[in-house]
Amino acid sequence: MSESLMIFEKMIGKTATKVTADDGDMRFNFNDGSVARFYHEQDCCESVAIEDISGDLRDLEDTPLLVAEEVSGTPPPYDPNYESQTWTFYKFATVKGSVSVRWLGSSNGYYSESVDFKFTKGPLSLLPPTLRPPSKS
Repeated sequence: MSESLMIFEKMIGKTATKVTADDGDMRFNFNDGSVARFYHEQDCCESVAIEDISGDLRDLEDTPLLVAEEVSGTPPPYDPNYESQTWTFYKFATVKGSVSVRWLGSSNGYYSESVDFKFTKGPLSLLPPTLRPPSKS
């Protein structure tokens, strides 16, 4: 089984004011107006969704993120209806606690099973640090 690790540097040190998750979408809204979104851009014949969340998403709010990383790989056979599957774990942590989010992607092997990530800078993140309002944390 092969695994890969990715660290989300753009999120480290940022303070989320709201963290939300449903089956196919996870969002971090940060105090500088930027947004980090984890989702899957549906193509055709694949399924990519959050299977499990361990921890309390509120532990990721109102204090800087210390850990934001992805570990992915190929799981043992899970659903015989799909030829290919990929699991992806996201690990997030602050001083208040940690959260692990498990996604599972399944397909016929032709379509992407990955989780997409989009980071959008907010208006305050474009200002030099000396001109930004003080953080609540």
